[in-house]
Amino acid sequence: MTLIMSVSGVRGIVGTTMTPRLAADLGAAFGTFVRGGTVVIGRDSRPSGPMLQHAAVAGLLATGCNVVALDVVTTPGVALMIGEHKAAGGMVLTASHNPTPWNGIKFLTSQGFAPPPTDAEKIFDIYQKTAFALKDAQSIGSLRNDDSTHEKHIARVLKIVDVEAIRKNKFKVVLDSVNGAGGPGGRQLLEALGCEVIHMNAEPTGCFAHTPEPTKENLTDLCDAVRKHGAHVGFAQDPDADRLAVVDNLGRYIGEEFTVALTAKHRLSKEPGAVAVNLSTSRMVDDIAASIGKGARVVRTAVGEANVAHAILNDGCIMGGEGNGGVIDPRVVCVRDSFAGMGIVLDLLAAEGRPLDKIVDDMPHYVMIKQKFEMPRDEIDAWLERVKTKAEGNINVTDGIRIDWAEGWVHLRPSNTEPIARVISEAADEKTAQALVERMTALRD
Repeated sequence: MTLIMSVSGVRGIVGTTMTPRLAADLGAAFGTFVRGGTVVIGRDSRPSGPMLQHAAVAGLLATGCNVVALDVVTTPGVALMIGEHKAAGGMVLTASHNPTPWNGIKFLTSQGFAPPPTDAEKIFDIYQKTAFALKDAQSIGSLRNDDSTHEKHIARVLKIVDVEAIRKNKFKVVLDSVNGAGGPGGRQLLEALGCEVIHMNAEPTGCFAHTPEPTKENLTDLCDAVRKHGAHVGFAQDPDADRLAVVDNLGRYIGEEFTVALTAKHRLSKEPGAVAVNLSTSRMVDDIAASIGKGARVVRTAVGEANVAHAILNDGCIMGGEGNGGVIDPRVVCVRDSFAGMGIVLDLLAAEGRPLDKIVDDMPHYVMIKQKFEMPRDEIDAWLERVKTKAEGNINVTDGIRIDWAEGWVHLRPSNTEPIARVISEAADEKTAQALVERMTALRD
């Protein structure tokens, strides 16, 4: 079975490629990399989490790290607690939207997001060479627990929204936490905002009630529940609660791309500035910024949460995100955060004073097509070169190649983790979006 190791972390199948030995060695590699500093560690709700967390903690302690164990918490919660403890870094035991047989390990820097590729390579090099800086009996690290993550996370979200305005509306919200790590804290946040919560798949058992990626085909029950209960909005989290999908008051799945678009619309209306999104994120954000003006603009980055986070910090952006439902608000924490996403969407509803379906219908609408092609990396590179030579339009080569035309855009890039090429296009209608994909595929050979 495949073990995936990339700048985004490590993922594998529990009992075959994802083992306690692997977790202990990766813990020792990370502990060696951070030179025995403080490391916070948390996990999502998968049944394999305690086993892997104990193993990773052993590796960290063996290299002199002082470990703060957070137990079952969200990925943005771990990132937030790195700052709270002034830690050298963090580890998260999660396989994100992968099903239960999978688990994984994410490394986080002292800033709370994934390490840059050069640092990820150093960590993996230490692991592969087993070049661990193991300490003697007098120098091993200490272990303590901290169960305040949800409390601190919620407090930060409450500071960035108009709590009283939201409470006055007494919103009815359906929340699908997919039995992941975001259930307890997500409910606490919504109740703190005065919402009536219908909570689906609430217990953090890790036995996911449906395929855990928050996409349309997996959220039919959520859509039905919104209609059944006459809710104002439906929210869906993924297992580590960094992604958020939204269902409107009519029970329509409006798409993960709208999560960032809705939050950008609200943030920019209050504070025009820069918004960072990756090259594969919808043009809706550009249209919203253009309609607001007054300094509102979009900064495009390579795909990857860390790239967006770096742009937020380096370009002074007021927020950022990715089209997979990942909202990043640096006032809370500089990683994708479903808690911040829910808070800002409810703040938008309170400020607009009209139903979500009306807000969504007034926004720009596009059709996005996503395709992937299995092929060796050298063939992908040759394809990219042909496109760069022959394509016309506004070209961005930050990550693969993105070409913008008046009628739409297309992004061709190699996957970071698999031997595949991804092609994403967006236009006002499906026929045009498909034609843009075909412009790229015509240059494959």
